[in-house]
Amino acid sequence: MTVARILSVKGRKVITAPPTASVAEVARTLAENRIGAVVITVGPGKIKGIVSERDIVRAVGIDGPSALQKPVSAIIPGVVRPCPQADTQPAPMAVMTTHRIRHLPVVNRDDQIDGMVSIGDVVKHHIEAIEREAEEMRAYIATSG
Repeated sequence: MTVARILSVKGRKVITAPPTASVAEVARTLAENRIGAVVITVGPGKIKGIVSERDIVRAVGIDGPSALQKPVSAIIPGVVRPCPQADTQPAPMAVMTTHRIRHLPVVNRDDQIDGMVSIGDVVKHHIEAIEREAEEMRAYIATSG
């Protein structure tokens, strides 16, 4: 299953914020949308970074409540690892596992953001594929006996 297929099922909506938004504003956005990460963009669809709940907790743990007043650009973690739509399901799972991250922005051919997949999305589709394969094997065994 491709990442494009996962997005066609889950949707392509991506919640974004500018790098000038405060950490408190991004935290509020996360809470209001019941999501775990926000993509920080500069201009239309150009990814600067991703800020997750964990990043906000780390910032508050280091700087205390004053971290909430900082611009979110101050807490954006290092490298963004975008995922092309053509990748198959094992590729994002491997990136997420290797780099211990839970969200990957999905980009189109022009490197513009086109969606976001979480580890939950990828695992859900992996489990569905395994269940489908098991059902096909049961049906094959039942008809070949």
